[in-house]
Amino acid sequence: MDVVTLLWRRVGKVRAIAALALVAALVGGLVVANWDSGKQADPVNTAADVALPHASGGPSGSPSAGQASEQASAQSKAQDAASAAAAQAKAAEDAARKKKEEEASRSVVRTLGPPTYPIPAECDVYKTKSDNKWRGCGLLHVAGFGMDQMGPCLEKLWDKESHWTTTAKNKSSGAYGIAQALPGSKMASVASDWSWNPETQIKWGLGYIKGRYKTPCAAWAQSQSSGWY
Repeated sequence: MDVVTLLWRRVGKVRAIAALALVAALVGGLVVANWDSGKQADPVNTAADVALPHASGGPSGSPSAGQASEQASAQSKAQDAASAAAAQAKAAEDAARKKKEEEASRSVVRTLGPPTYPIPAECDVYKTKSDNKWRGCGLLHVAGFGMDQMGPCLEKLWDKESHWTTTAKNKSSGAYGIAQALPGSKMASVASDWSWNPETQIKWGLGYIKGRYKTPCAAWAQSQSSGWY
């Protein structure tokens, strides 16, 4: 005789059903408890939960690929901005220094006394045109050239180059002075006052012409054919 039949006879129908229900409930509770316990203790599931990606694109606390790219881009822009600022600062410093040097140069007392070399009377025709041309005519003779090299050639050459102006400067090349020396500091080989003294510039210019073209007229011919001398 099985257990259920025996229980049925001893406790009656109603009591037997209640007892069976209680047993079923106890068995079910144990099963559920064991299942929950197994789930919480499962190391594989636990590790998987920790490694799951978050909404930010990676594990908690780690930047996504997009964020890393943005950070790198921001850093590169900051470095570029710093380099540009440094370049601007250097350019401003250079400009300020150049301006200061020019102001200091202009502040020097520039007095040009009477010529210390003979100027032929035939050069007086240039006295009414320009003091620089008059002195240039005298220095032309000192250099060993005649009047045939002055009016037809040297006057025209330096009229074209600088209008016989001591501070004339070519914006493109930087050539400077009456003879347009490039750079102007070359004329320091004659004297340190090359930046303003017409006699220093004329002496240098005549020396350049003599060494390269022999005569002012040859230099003028070169200038007419090519635009430079």
